Amino acid sequence: MKNVKFPRIRKKHVHHAIHSSFWFLVGFSLSALFLAGILFTYFQFRYQDRVIPGVFLQNMYIGGKNKSDIEKLFVKKNELIAKTTFVFTRENDSITVSAKDLNIGYDINMMTAQAMSLGKTGKLLTDTYIILASYINGTFLKTSFTATPDVLQEKLADIQKSIYTEPVDALFTVANNRVVAFKSSSNGQTLDFKKLSEDVENVIPEVINSPTPKIIGISIPVKTLFPNITTEKANNLGIVEAIGTGRSQFQHSIPNRVYNISLASSRMNGILIAPGDTFSFNQALGDISRYTGYKEAYVIQNGRTVLGDGGGVCQVSTTLFRAILAAGLPITERRAHAYRVGYYEQDSLPGLDATIYSPSVDLKFKNDTDTHILIQSFMDPTNLTLQFTLYGKKDNRQVTLTTPIVTNKTPPPPPLYQDDPTLPKGVIKQVDFEAGGARASFSRTVTKNGNVIISETYTSNYTPWRAVFLRGTKE
Repeated sequence: MKNVKFPRIRKKHVHHAIHSSFWFLVGFSLSALFLAGILFTYFQFRYQDRVIPGVFLQNMYIGGKNKSDIEKLFVKKNELIAKTTFVFTRENDSITVSAKDLNIGYDINMMTAQAMSLGKTGKLLTDTYIILASYINGTFLKTSFTATPDVLQEKLADIQKSIYTEPVDALFTVANNRVVAFKSSSNGQTLDFKKLSEDVENVIPEVINSPTPKIIGISIPVKTLFPNITTEKANNLGIVEAIGTGRSQFQHSIPNRVYNISLASSRMNGILIAPGDTFSFNQALGDISRYTGYKEAYVIQNGRTVLGDGGGVCQVSTTLFRAILAAGLPITERRAHAYRVGYYEQDSLPGLDATIYSPSVDLKFKNDTDTHILIQSFMDPTNLTLQFTLYGKKDNRQVTLTTPIVTNKTPPPPPLYQDDPTLPKGVIKQVDFEAGGARASFSRTVTKNGNVIISETYTSNYTPWRAVFLRGTKE
């Protein structure tokens, strides 16, 4: 086989070819850039005041449109949106606000500026890329909106005024094992304008995209304002909250009776009962006499209604009895009155009263909770009402009280007239008042964590009571 000889390529020929190719590419690139520059300049000039081709805004083609064209499109849409109505409601209050009031609509200035600036950054490569991409694939811009929900603070000022409450810090001062200054903490509330703004903003897309004006209802949110010092933080006795409240009325009471009720209830105020201890009304109140500040008012004594020191104190024991019932605490001693007393039936059926007569008749209950119990009283001298609230810590007790059943009703006996030589002849003075007899009963069931811990029935037998009149015989 003969050897084949290839022509020998000289190095200078290769060098010459590379050199020529390089300068050819450089020249071609420069020409291309020059041509692109001319085309780009022409394109920029042509679309100087218009949107470049291939641009869409809210699925509408706006390529080639100028600023005025775009504004006209969305001004009409905003006029339609402005007719949408928002109805803000809170319980029985409501207020109507238009979308126009809230400045809801397309942000025409922002959208127009964004569309008009595409491909006009002044950077050749960046702008060329944007123009080509829009022309080939299209550029889809997102719409932007305006909204000024802050105006709702002014629009809802009246509703805010009606529901706003300041949180209250607790006050708890103990001296000699008695609370001498107490105020339970309480939460405040206010309209939650931040949440309300978010709720408005969440429905803006629905408003914007609706082909017709709408009526949109939004509930006004309320947030809780918490105190800096809660009742629990203010004391180390475990007292956190109210666990039971009792109320009563005593309209038409004579001034001395009102005075005695105020005095006795104030002496109950602030008493602390430790866990496991039994409370005694008589022991807590002490001596009831003129020597301890009480005045004469009507009391039941020896089968008669007579003036005696401390008349009206049973209004206090009756009211406290009702608070103990509501708290679900075990009552170890209670006695009903001998006859029905009108004061205790002004806001209640018969059977929810408790009499005391030191030292033999008492009202007692046991603190079977794990924390102290605080007694607080409040008397309203204007409306003649009394309230007791027991504070402690709830332990999942559920209290059920049945409505008192009143049976065996009997009329009062005929009135009794007694001659009184100390009264002028012809003068008649009533010293006792009639009351019908009856039997009243109700039941209380207390459960804790699903288990019955108290199940009892209270029965009160009221003796019919005759009116007694003194008839003057003095000449």
